[in-house]
Amino acid sequence: VFLTRAMQKQPAMVLPGAVQMRIKSSQSSTGERLSQTKSMVLPEPDTLQKPVSMSAITRSTVTGGTSLSITLMVLLGEYLNKAKIAEGGKKLRKNWTSTWVVLCSNQLLFYKESKQEAVANLKPGGKPDGVDLCGAVIEWTTEKSSRKNVIQITTSNGHEFLLQADHFPTISKWHDAIKKAADSLSSGAGGQSCGRAAFHRSNSIECLSRPTCEPTKLKPKETKSEHRRSIMFKLNYSASDSADKNGVKNRLKKFISRRPSMKTLQEKGLIKDRVFGCHLLTLCERERTTVPKFVKLCVEEVEKRGLEADGIYRVSGNLAIIQKLRFLVDQEEELDLGDSQWEDIHVITGALKMFFRELPEPLFPFRFFDLFVEAIKIKEPTQKIQAFKKLIHQLPKPNHNTMKLLFQHLRRVLMKSKKNLMSTQGISIVFGPTLMWPEFESGNMEVNMVYQNQIVESILIECVEIFGPDGM
Repeated sequence: VFLTRAMQKQPAMVLPGAVQMRIKSSQSSTGERLSQTKSMVLPEPDTLQKPVSMSAITRSTVTGGTSLSITLMVLLGEYLNKAKIAEGGKKLRKNWTSTWVVLCSNQLLFYKESKQEAVANLKPGGKPDGVDLCGAVIEWTTEKSSRKNVIQITTSNGHEFLLQADHFPTISKWHDAIKKAADSLSSGAGGQSCGRAAFHRSNSIECLSRPTCEPTKLKPKETKSEHRRSIMFKLNYSASDSADKNGVKNRLKKFISRRPSMKTLQEKGLIKDRVFGCHLLTLCERERTTVPKFVKLCVEEVEKRGLEADGIYRVSGNLAIIQKLRFLVDQEEELDLGDSQWEDIHVITGALKMFFRELPEPLFPFRFFDLFVEAIKIKEPTQKIQAFKKLIHQLPKPNHNTMKLLFQHLRRVLMKSKKNLMSTQGISIVFGPTLMWPEFESGNMEVNMVYQNQIVESILIECVEIFGPDGM
């Protein structure tokens, strides 16, 4: 009895760091109030949750003792020109803007700020404009923009973006990296990892917004019957979906096998070969000549009534009428440039310049660009002329003969310089970037333009020495 009373009087033992809670019970058979002592043990100070750390490329959280990690894997970061041309399949007006682009594991992010500010924006709640690369198609395009070095990104939900850089190696690097990321996400494992990353990201942001770390509430499990019904529904849906896809594939195969060839369509006149934008060798081979017919017609018309026109080849014509002339050239075989609708001689000269600008390969072929640049650097005049003469005679015959016709025509324009106010330097500024440009803009564009103008000016001055006496 003595020991029992002593134990009742002895205070309850409390663990270090514990908080005592007293629970009073009023329900007793004898009416006596009993006191109970319980202890709620908290973790030791060194085992408390550490504050969440987040860097520019990694976010981590702790939820219910489980560590969730997101690694954005920033691969690239650079200023590129961006334009959004479609949203959900609906065409938009093209508007180019300079944007800081960052390629992550599953999406392409666009920032307006500088590099440092863009990286600092990688935080919970910050939602930069971006492109989901799951199911996206990345390809080169020359039809959606007149700019060079343009890639098109088409997402699975119908959004279309254009990315462009002045230097081809830069945009080529981006094309390969984005395509590789999209292809990896399109595969089965990639799609699952993309979904898990999105799930982890939402969980981590939700956990970061809480003031304290609470255990996550598990959703109640589905009953077996509901689970079976959902599985059966998915199986039936996938079976019907695959049947529809097979039907579409079979119809496409039949259509492709029965469609007429390009030669048949051309013979029936349903498809006509273009003149503008056609390769010079292909066009001359089709017309069975060494100089395009359209170039001859323009040169003859200008020499007939335009040699004394003020600012010939320098003044621009009406673009709408030039486009109309271009359309007729692409559609019709016979063309009368003496018609009243082509009365303005600047329309004809503008169409001629457009023809040379839209050649897939310029009049000075790509492989000769560096050789002509090296020749223009020669200081001794006689050696320089001989170098130009040797290079020009190595050109393909259509390029050589077209160049000869054009430069001899420009010489006759210069003979009327007192009336048309055109100088050798003025013509070279107009035709330098029109007749030659490098295949890849890897160097300084301004320096290349200076070389282009100097090359055309030198050939124009030494036209007789290089091409021989004027035959017209």
